[in-house]
Amino acid sequence: MSRFSETLIAVTLAVAAAGTLADGRYTGVGRPALPAEIRAWDIDVRPDFKGLRPGSGSVAQGEETWEAKCTSCHGSFGESNEVHTPLIGGTTRDDIRTGHVLSLVKGDAPQRTAIMKVATVSTLFDYINRAMPLTAPKSLTNDEVFGLLAYLLNQAEIVPADFVLSDRNIADVQARMPNRKGMSTDHGLWPGAAAAQGGIGNGGKPDVKNSACMSRCKSEVQVASLLPGYAETAHGNLAEQNRPVGPVRGKDTGGKAATEARAAAPSDNAAATKLAADSGCMACHGVAGKIVGPGYNDVAAKYKGQADAEARLAAKLKAGGQGVWGSLPMPPQNQLKDDDIRRLVRWILSGAKAQ
Repeated sequence: MSRFSETLIAVTLAVAAAGTLADGRYTGVGRPALPAEIRAWDIDVRPDFKGLRPGSGSVAQGEETWEAKCTSCHGSFGESNEVHTPLIGGTTRDDIRTGHVLSLVKGDAPQRTAIMKVATVSTLFDYINRAMPLTAPKSLTNDEVFGLLAYLLNQAEIVPADFVLSDRNIADVQARMPNRKGMSTDHGLWPGAAAAQGGIGNGGKPDVKNSACMSRCKSEVQVASLLPGYAETAHGNLAEQNRPVGPVRGKDTGGKAATEARAAAPSDNAAATKLAADSGCMACHGVAGKIVGPGYNDVAAKYKGQADAEARLAAKLKAGGQGVWGSLPMPPQNQLKDDDIRRLVRWILSGAKAQ
């Protein structure tokens, strides 16, 4: 059982006890979490692989899943920087041998890839498992995650092409991570147990000596955009392009009128706009212009006057496609219901208006 699960169970028991005391006074307020509900949340994987669930996946199986669900953002070999920075590259066989990525020390790499920086293979497994793919996080099976990770490790020449990664051998792979010795544990955030187990860590002693001055503090903090005002709307309203899960990062650049319009009762267009944002569509498509894929106004213009436009776009949205707007593929959006797909298509063809 992971630390998260232990904490959640403790909180659940406390809530259950409080509920017992309130029984008869407040009906229908809370209940203990069911074991299945706890298990659904308890998916974190620690560096010692506690929390890892059984499964396996080969490099070949991972490549099939990668091509179907990952290439649109990360490229066929994890090399793409068209949407995200590269995942693979910048490491050598000597780095695998030493556990230190030399290019990080020399600073001669054009950019840092994920495999250059990450120290623990559990970090890769955990992130893929909880956050990917972008449009449907947590939808991968355990075997698919093992396969995808095996494929990435093979691209970095950490494991051979016929390798099958599983919960039984993943700890062996950790010993070949190129930057496995590049993470410092000599600080106060590392528990004292680490020092006892392997001589690393400083027993939880803080690694700073400064004291808080607590003088000349600002009474009010104002957060300003780093973009000049004229550039804030270059990619549309950033707030509408947030992922449906995770932290919200996009500033509202829609202006006061757009904010007031959203506060009103939602129209059909407003509902479709929200559906597009909640489904992750706005992360790749702007309304007036291209972000990763084409702008919706360009799509509407291309299909204007075609009798079968709605059916063709609905089929393409569900199955994915490539080649019409460039080489970058759009992944299949089969997580969407058919009614929602038709609603999005009609909204796009009508001009993708927010209201």
